Amino acid sequence: MTKELLFKNANIVLPNEVVRGSLLIRDGQIADISTGTASGAGEDLDGDYLVPGLVELHTDHLERHYSPRPKVRWNPVAAVMAHDAQIAASGITTVFDALRVGLDEDSDISAQDTRDLGDAIEESQEAGRLRAEHFLHLRCEVSAPDCYDGFSLFADDDRVKLASLMDHSPGQRQFTNLDAYALYYKTKMGLDDEGFRRFCEKRMAESSKNSAPNRRKVAEICGQRGIILASHDDATTDHVAEAARDGVRVAEFPTTLDAASASKGSGMAVLMGAPNVVRGGSHSGNVSARELAREGNLDILSSDYIPFSLMQAAFSLGQVVNGISLPEAIAKVSKNPADAVGLNDRGAIEVGRRADLVRVRLDDGMPVIRTVWRAGERVA
Repeated sequence: MTKELLFKNANIVLPNEVVRGSLLIRDGQIADISTGTASGAGEDLDGDYLVPGLVELHTDHLERHYSPRPKVRWNPVAAVMAHDAQIAASGITTVFDALRVGLDEDSDISAQDTRDLGDAIEESQEAGRLRAEHFLHLRCEVSAPDCYDGFSLFADDDRVKLASLMDHSPGQRQFTNLDAYALYYKTKMGLDDEGFRRFCEKRMAESSKNSAPNRRKVAEICGQRGIILASHDDATTDHVAEAARDGVRVAEFPTTLDAASASKGSGMAVLMGAPNVVRGGSHSGNVSARELAREGNLDILSSDYIPFSLMQAAFSLGQVVNGISLPEAIAKVSKNPADAVGLNDRGAIEVGRRADLVRVRLDDGMPVIRTVWRAGERVA
C-alpha cells in the first residue's frame, strides 16, 4: 500500500534557494515540492525550516559512550544506541562512525574493543534498533605498530566505506606546534617534563618506522576494496601531494591555508570541524574553518566531537562568513558529504531522493530541531 506524508507551510531549503511551500513524501522518497499553499490534509510546519537530513563523515563521539570513564566499559550495544539517539536528535540521518585502528599507550581501548563496537553497530543496524543509518570509518593511526593488525580485523566488512590516514606523533601535522602537543599529552597522561621527553622520543621513533609502510598497505587495500580514502591534518603541500598519490578524495582537517588550498586544487573535498566554526577557531591552534570558508576552500563540515555542532554551524556559517547563503551552508553538512562518499540517493531536497528530512525552528538565532525523518519515517 502506498504511504504518503504531506508537509505544508514550510521554508524548504533546496540546493540553490529557500522556498515557502509544501513537500510530499511517497513510500520513503520525496515525490513533489511545490510553492504556495497546498490543498488536502497535511502537517502544518508553521513556517519552520525543512532541511535535508545531515550526513556526518567523521565522529569519534561513540567512544565516549563505550568508555565513559577510565577503565569503564559499557555494553557495546547500549553504547551504540545511546550514541545513535544523540546523533538522530542532532538532525544527523547518516553517520560514519569513526573507529580507531592503531593504538598507543595513551589509548583507553583495545583493537578488540574497536571490533566489538563495529559488531554492535552492524548488529543493531540489521536488527532495526537504530534511528540513523550507520557506516564505519576507520581512523588509521599509521604511526602505531599495530595499525595494520587492527585494520585487518575489518578485512571483510562491507560496512566500512571510509578510512583516514593519520599520524599524531609530535612534530607532525596536527601537532607541528610542540607547545600544543605538550599541553594536550601532559594534561591527558599526567607527564612531567622528563616523562614527556621520553614519550615524544618513542612516538617519533614509531612514526619513522611505521608510518610509510602502514600508509602504503592501507591505501592499497582501500583502493582494491573501493573504500573512500581520506587524509588527516595535512599541513604542507608535500603532505597533499602524498595524499594525491595515495588516491585520497577527502582532506580532513587540513591545518594550514596552504594545505587546504592545495587539497582543493587537487580535486579533494576539504572537510573541517563544525566546532571550529562555532568556536571561531581550532582548539589546537591550527587554521580557522571560517578562514577557509572565506577563501572558498571549505566543502564539508563534520561534528567531530559535538553532534549538535553540525546543525549549529550550518545555520551560523552565513552570519560569520559573508557571501555564504543558507543553501550553501546546508550543503556542507548534507549534499557535499553524501556526494563525497558516493551516497547520491540522499543529502538534498529533490524529487526522487530519499526523504531524510529535519524540521528546524530558529529561536533567538539557535536552531531547534523539532522532528527528524529517515526515509519518510519519524526517528526523532
